[in-house]
Amino acid sequence: MPLLARARLIGAACCCAVLFLLAGAGCQSTGGGARQNPKLPASGSAASLRPGDTLVIALQGVPDPSSNQVQIDDQGLISLPFIGVVKASGVTTANLSQQIRDTYVAKKIYTTVDVSVSVTERYVYVGGEVGRPGRVVWTSDLTLTKAVQAAGGFSLYAREKGVNLVRDGQSHVIDAHLALKKPSEDPLLLPGDSLQVPKSAF
Repeated sequence: MPLLARARLIGAACCCAVLFLLAGAGCQSTGGGARQNPKLPASGSAASLRPGDTLVIALQGVPDPSSNQVQIDDQGLISLPFIGVVKASGVTTANLSQQIRDTYVAKKIYTTVDVSVSVTERYVYVGGEVGRPGRVVWTSDLTLTKAVQAAGGFSLYAREKGVNLVRDGQSHVIDAHLALKKPSEDPLLLPGDSLQVPKSAF
């Protein structure tokens, strides 16, 4: 085979090899799935009472009507006069009203009593590398990024890709950069959720 033809053949083979490698690299770069934040576990509806909620419980239609402000503790319990500890988390205000009414009657404290339960403002907690760490008033459309903005935004030293969200004692690491770019990756918060923004190593 002439030398020139042989050189052309080798050159063509090299070009094919390069194109094959580039094609393979392209397949690898597009084959991975899109980044996603972890899906948070279901924790009842937002209407359900949760630890940290502050309640006003009014007793009417009795000789000694009263109104008590109580907070649901970490175990989901409240304490009321004469009947003691009552499980309050995980139910609605209507359910809790009925439960308290039935308990007062069953213990023969009252023969009949009207009970109303209302919730004061509910909160989430934002700490760490934000402008104003502390409580943020919860609303039904409050997301992670909205809560951070309400707390003064990220500080210059915040590690925004590693926000720690604690719900019901379980920790979940959320990428706030991704949440800002894709609203579908910006998790809705529930009352009592806690956010901790860590400090960047750089």
